Amino acid sequence: MATHAHAYEVSLSGDFLAKDLPAVLNRFTLHSESARPMHAQDILFEPAYAANQRDAGMEPVLLRARRELLEPDAKWILYSYLKPESVRVHPEATVRPWATCEIAGDALTFASALGYVRKTQIYTRGYIFRRGDLVIQMFQEEKEDERTGKPIPAMVDTLWQVEVKTAAPVRNTQEMPLSRSLDAVLEVQLLMKGLLDLRRRDA
Repeated sequence: MATHAHAYEVSLSGDFLAKDLPAVLNRFTLHSESARPMHAQDILFEPAYAANQRDAGMEPVLLRARRELLEPDAKWILYSYLKPESVRVHPEATVRPWATCEIAGDALTFASALGYVRKTQIYTRGYIFRRGDLVIQMFQEEKEDERTGKPIPAMVDTLWQVEVKTAAPVRNTQEMPLSRSLDAVLEVQLLMKGLLDLRRRDA
């Protein structure tokens, strides 16, 4: 069960074919307060002893570092993700304990100092929308050129992915109940019905 000690991310996810991009883009734009292009670099880290934790039946806490590539002075933002709350508690959306912090300097060095090692790296390019306390990310993944380390533009027919989530960690308090964030993401789910299937995802 959720406790007041944690802050949470509330989210829904979905995907759609490239041919549906104009319709999805138009609907998100219509129902959002702002929209802008995005191009981001994400590095996923896991504890150096993650294999031992899994062998012991424990789920390691993963860290994700993200940097906006379209903003020259953008700093790395570090996110920690814990296992989502049970589907029995929150069947409609993904709710997971979540914390963030801004890093001054290099994300790899910072994560390494915490005992973490790099697991994977991906680049994403698309659009970011703001709707109240939610951020909506719509993107295609780009592969990394092994020779240069630079992103390779996605193929035209690459699947588009969508994440609808709280823009900042939410504390389940009397003044700001988790139910308010749940209602907000479910409202977007309803707005996109018939065009985009947004659903809970536990991965």
